[in-house]
Amino acid sequence: MTGEGWFLTAEMLELIEEGAPNIVCTQPFACLPNHIVGKGVIKELRLRHPESNIVAVDYDPGASEVNQLNRIKLMLSTAQKRLASGQSDRQ
Repeated sequence: MTGEGWFLTAEMLELIEEGAPNIVCTQPFACLPNHIVGKGVIKELRLRHPESNIVAVDYDPGASEVNQLNRIKLMLSTAQKRLASGQSDRQ
């Protein structure tokens, strides 16, 4: 009864709840369900799960490789900062 966009959302939620909050959501060209539903729920997932670190990366003819890599690097930088701060809290 649901489509690929909702399936993607459920997968992201499952990853977050199982302790994998760092997610790169790759979106192929012309994937309308992913573009609308996937991107649309990221804000709500972040509100409900502040530990989540999600980035949507479009892979289409108009997207530059530099922009894609920069978005992924920024997400990884945030993940490393959170990991470092979490480790220092435990010491």
